[in-house]
Amino acid sequence: MVLVAVACGVAGAFAAIVFRTLIRIFTGVFFEGADGIASVVEEGWLAEARDPLEVARALPWYWKLVIPAIGGMIVGPLVWFLAREAKGHGVPEVMEAVALRGGVIRGRVVAVKTLASALTIGSGGSVGREGPIVQIASAVGSAIGQWLRVTPRQLRTIVGCGAASGVAATFNAPIAGALFAVEVIVGDFAVAQFSPIVISSVVATVLSRYFLGDHPAFEVPHYELVAPFELLPYMALGAIAGLVGLAFMSAIYFSEDAFDRLKMPAWAKPALGGLAVGAIGIAFPNVFGVGYSTINPALEGSLGPALLAALLLVKIIATSITVGSGGSGGVFAPSLFLGAMTGGLFGTFVHQAFPSATAGSGAYALVTMGAVVAATTHAPITAIIMIFEMTQTIAIIPPLMAACVISTLVATFLRRESIYTLKLTRRGVDLRKQEDPNVLKALRVRDVMDTEPARVFADARFQEILDLVVQSHHVEFYVEDRAGRLLGAVALSEVRRLLLDQDALTDVVVAGDLVVPRPTVTPDDDLNTVMQILGHADLEELAVVDPDDPRKLVGTITSQHAIDSYNAEVLQRDLAGGVSSTVGVTGRIRQVELGGGYVIQEIDAPLAFHGRTLRELDVRVAHKVQVVLIRSPLESDRSRRVRVPTSTDRVREGDALVIAGLKEDVDALHHH
Repeated sequence: MVLVAVACGVAGAFAAIVFRTLIRIFTGVFFEGADGIASVVEEGWLAEARDPLEVARALPWYWKLVIPAIGGMIVGPLVWFLAREAKGHGVPEVMEAVALRGGVIRGRVVAVKTLASALTIGSGGSVGREGPIVQIASAVGSAIGQWLRVTPRQLRTIVGCGAASGVAATFNAPIAGALFAVEVIVGDFAVAQFSPIVISSVVATVLSRYFLGDHPAFEVPHYELVAPFELLPYMALGAIAGLVGLAFMSAIYFSEDAFDRLKMPAWAKPALGGLAVGAIGIAFPNVFGVGYSTINPALEGSLGPALLAALLLVKIIATSITVGSGGSGGVFAPSLFLGAMTGGLFGTFVHQAFPSATAGSGAYALVTMGAVVAATTHAPITAIIMIFEMTQTIAIIPPLMAACVISTLVATFLRRESIYTLKLTRRGVDLRKQEDPNVLKALRVRDVMDTEPARVFADARFQEILDLVVQSHHVEFYVEDRAGRLLGAVALSEVRRLLLDQDALTDVVVAGDLVVPRPTVTPDDDLNTVMQILGHADLEELAVVDPDDPRKLVGTITSQHAIDSYNAEVLQRDLAGGVSSTVGVTGRIRQVELGGGYVIQEIDAPLAFHGRTLRELDVRVAHKVQVVLIRSPLESDRSRRVRVPTSTDRVREGDALVIAGLKEDVDALHHH
């Protein structure tokens, strides 16, 4: 894994270098034409790309209008026909691949995402380069892992190595690159996962500094915390940043929904979005590209409050249109931009009110850059470290920490999802549910309970109880009155104790004399609750009662039921990672051998299955196979949402089933 991590670091660094070079080339082509190409040749391929703002101001208004539209005309068909997962900001797609597909990312994503994002940014699209490089470098890491045929768990780590190397190389931020990968992409700080990611991040940083130079992303004047009192406005600014981050997230997904409703070819929508961004850019060319040349003046405190407020509003609109229409680019740089404008605006008024006790507006712009990033990503640690590494200004760390934590608290309190996970939940993918370490919480009593408990009436004599014990496999015998109301239970251990006095008790003792109250559960309870009750009460079996009538017995559940269900669920989840890295990428009809005559295969759901739940179909009995995964088509594109099914899942038209069983049984269902 160390050698693989080094390889990922090298690959990620060169991917970032190629990506930045392409952005420079396309920016020159779109905004300067032949002069732009000449400047690239003259200044060198590795020089920093010129911000579109520098040349856009001198262009006629009609060129500002059409340049982003031309870029969208190229990007739309490129993404739609070659790799639709290259649409948007890219990080959610990587998170989904890690969580649901064992880290498998298609190799073509590297080329398509690189070209599409470079074209979008180079033509003035209001997006950043963080999301694209995460997806590009992660896809490179995934390709390396698939070529080495590593396990799904290792492949997820290698994808994290790719993401870390891309972020580290792009932003010259090795610590933040590693933290971003483990905090956002992998979500696991264990040493076995964290160590390779750190190695990749370090290697990528060293290479990028060698080729691109070691310098901060922003030129930051000297700042310091003027007085302890100043922490209060920074904390208030953190709350404001949380609201700005939420507004940004809402605007992006509102724009996506609006463009989805447009009755026009999806591949043409980025051109329309580019035209709208170009219209904004006529008056505010600051929205073009990543926007770093506008952030620097905000950090210097040289932008007026009216311009700061206007740029805050138009940047939200421009980025939302670019991403929502299908452009390819990240949301990290726009978050930095919004933070700089918000902080600069707030800091201007604070400094005017308390000139001797507060720093200039630039200090507030710097802090709020990190606070807005923390609010949108729900990753405050990454935001704090990244701002520090990008600016190399340590004096600002205390207010930065306070603002980032508060902005994250505000954002998470008002909305559970981050800008990345919200895109997945809109597709029906809940990463928290997928990653819940307690498997039993995902299982319900109704799915595993025995619907035929051992029942006995309260007036039954002792001999009847003995007959029931002999005939039953249960260890608890539930006592009901003649009206069918549950009174309690007679334990097998109690019956055994009385066997020595069987002759004397046969005509004397009835079931009602032996009944003991027992805790109960309902069909809606999870198996984690069942196991806790069984352990606390030292029981092996529980009564399952109707939730609307606690005295109506509907079934029983044992500790063995819970254990068997746990083992089956763990097997399914392991297969979800392992199978996704084989069946999911090798075709719809190929069988994968599991050994012992067993195979696993993906098939289209038979017509007879449509509209019925797995419990109703009972495929394990009817067809002698196990449904391991269900892949459901998404309305927005041709990709599929993968889930581990439960008995209440309903099979719908267009679903694909991943089934496991003996080869002859799988073949029989496949041709059903």
